[in-house]
Amino acid sequence: MKKESLLLHACCAPCSSYVLEYLHEKYDITVYFYNPNITENDEYNKRTNEIKRFIKTAPFANGVKLVEGEYEPELFWEMSKGLEKEPERGKRCYKCYELRMKKAAEYAKENNFDLFTTTLSISPHKNADWLNEIGMKLSAEYEIDYLYSNFKKNNGYARSIELSKEYNLYRQNYCGCVFSKEESLNRKKQ
Repeated sequence: MKKESLLLHACCAPCSSYVLEYLHEKYDITVYFYNPNITENDEYNKRTNEIKRFIKTAPFANGVKLVEGEYEPELFWEMSKGLEKEPERGKRCYKCYELRMKKAAEYAKENNFDLFTTTLSISPHKNADWLNEIGMKLSAEYEIDYLYSNFKKNNGYARSIELSKEYNLYRQNYCGCVFSKEESLNRKKQ
C-alpha cells in the first residue's frame, strides 16, 4: 500500500527527531526546512547542517527527503514590525508560526503533497492550539490536508531529548529569533 506524502515543516533536528520516529512508518516524508526567524546566519547554517546530518544518520529517517526553503530573514523582520516588544509566546510568535507554515502549505500544494504539518508543536514553548488553528486555516486556503498534531503529548518532547542525546544533536535554547535569544540570555542571568 502506498503511503501518503507528508511535507513536514521542521525548525531543527531535535524537534524533528521524535516526529520522524513517530511518523516514518505511516507517511512518505519530506522535511521542509524553512525558518526566516533564525536571524543570525551562523545559527541558521548550524541548524541546517544538523538536520542534514540527523536525516542521514537516523535509521528511521531512511528515505526521508530534505528540502531547504529560502533563507529570508528580511521577511521575519518585516513581519515583526510593531511587535518587537511582544513577549515570547505572544502575537509575534503567532505571526511567525503563520509565516513559516504558510510557506510550507504553499510548497506542499505546488508539489502535490497529500498533507502537511509542522514539528513546532513538540516544543513546550509553542502553542499547539495556535499551530493547529493556523494549519486548518491554511488547509482550507490551499485546499491541502493538514495533519492536526500536538507532538509533545505522550512524552514526545521527552523522547526528543533522549534522541538528541543518542544522536548528539545540537540543542539550541531559543527559537532562533533575536527576541527569543535575548529572553533566553536574560533567563540565564537570573
